[in-house]
Amino acid sequence: MKNQIRVGASKSILIADGIRASSLRTPHKTAITETGRTLTYQQLIDRIDRVSHLAQTGLGLRHGDRAALMMRNRLEYMELVCGLSSAGVAVATIGPASALPEVKFLCEDAGARVLFVDAELRDMAHAAAPACVEKIIVVGDEYESLLKKSSSAILDANVTEQDIFSIPYTSGATGRPKGVMLSHRGRVLACYAMASEHGAYGPDDRAVATTPMFHGAGFLMALVPIFFGGSVEIMPKFDIERLMATIASNRATSTYMVPTHFAALFAADPKARSFDTSSLKALISGTAPLAQSMKAQIIEQFGADVLFERYGTTETNIVTALRPADQLRKMACVGQCLPGTYIQVLNDDGSAAGADEVGELAVASPYCFAGYHNMPEATAKAKRGDWFITGDLAKVDDEGYLYIVDRKNDMIITGGENVYPREVEELLLGHPSVAECAVVGKPDAYWGEAIHAYLVLRPGKLLSEGDLTALCQASLARFKVPKRFHFLDALPRNSMGKILRRKLRDEQA
Repeated sequence: MKNQIRVGASKSILIADGIRASSLRTPHKTAITETGRTLTYQQLIDRIDRVSHLAQTGLGLRHGDRAALMMRNRLEYMELVCGLSSAGVAVATIGPASALPEVKFLCEDAGARVLFVDAELRDMAHAAAPACVEKIIVVGDEYESLLKKSSSAILDANVTEQDIFSIPYTSGATGRPKGVMLSHRGRVLACYAMASEHGAYGPDDRAVATTPMFHGAGFLMALVPIFFGGSVEIMPKFDIERLMATIASNRATSTYMVPTHFAALFAADPKARSFDTSSLKALISGTAPLAQSMKAQIIEQFGADVLFERYGTTETNIVTALRPADQLRKMACVGQCLPGTYIQVLNDDGSAAGADEVGELAVASPYCFAGYHNMPEATAKAKRGDWFITGDLAKVDDEGYLYIVDRKNDMIITGGENVYPREVEELLLGHPSVAECAVVGKPDAYWGEAIHAYLVLRPGKLLSEGDLTALCQASLARFKVPKRFHFLDALPRNSMGKILRRKLRDEQA
């Protein structure tokens, strides 16, 4: 008979342990669904244990080694990350749309000895793999054959909650991508914090996971529901009508949508907005800020009691959440701290800023990362004792609510004046003809930086530069008015919906 618990489980909790406990309570309940494929809890934990043994006995990986995954969202993603990390093998997660040089760099930087890939990425993987990658395993028949030969016993690899389970990479917007080392402990505590905050992750709850699992947030949104015994449907790629239909058919109680998902919903055929989503307890948004004008649309569509806007970073995990009751009361706000999280706003000299004073945000919590992989200097620069210095400019009001003003690196200095792009963006997004916008500073011989606004208009709508200049002049100080307005079909974004401001800044005007 298979042992029921992992050795050391009473002293240290790993990301697979919640799934293991649920497999003992409801072994035949469906845990994960993806494109019609399903795994029960019993099947999922069996496969997780087989992956752990495959790592050690089949692939010769040892505690402290690294592997890499380059796959779309799929059923096997969860078992691979959980199984490998239970064997002490941290997983570098690579986006399936990554270019060949990026794949080579990330595998090399992580020191990945094995690379798991989708079948359609086989050729790319072989072309990109550096010398450290000893084996490439295609998830499909080859992978299933290896798994079938592997033991399903619980592996005792002496892994503790302080071990690194995953290394997602930052986008590299300000330089080379940085591997963010995430521990079992930090991610497990984040699961409990989410369950406490959102109230939608119990055994009777059902989630739909939409965002890419190679990102820290994307993986967490698929893990939390099954850590507490619920169920999750994983969407291989985003499609707004399919997402809304899945929420309705599953009677889902939670889902995670980024601002571009909401923009797609309100721009889509009305059919996408006709599905019954009344089962939702928590409609969670994050990754990029929601415009206040969009929040009003979301509340009208989904109701006044479900929207949570969160703020966090890959390094800090979730920091704050703005609860439904505050969405229209606290304008352009990201809420209050999650349990066990502390924030402070710092002046340039490191002293604490006062209420409503803008400074650089620092965060301390047990969810924070363990450092940047192979980058001790960058880690030291980002930390001040227990505090992580986020690089975000923020303020806290007299009720303890956090407002993200902008990224420190995105602040524009024009004619000696500081301009926060988000203030200008909020004004432009309030115009009924504007669907999306981004404001950046470009080098200028006279102003130092000139403000440029990039806009996507709603279908069938027209605006001139003169119209937009007049709008800004009526509400903003003269130095905050953009010098140029550009009209695009779409803003450049990464796979999590973040606007690639660096790309806009680098474009020739």
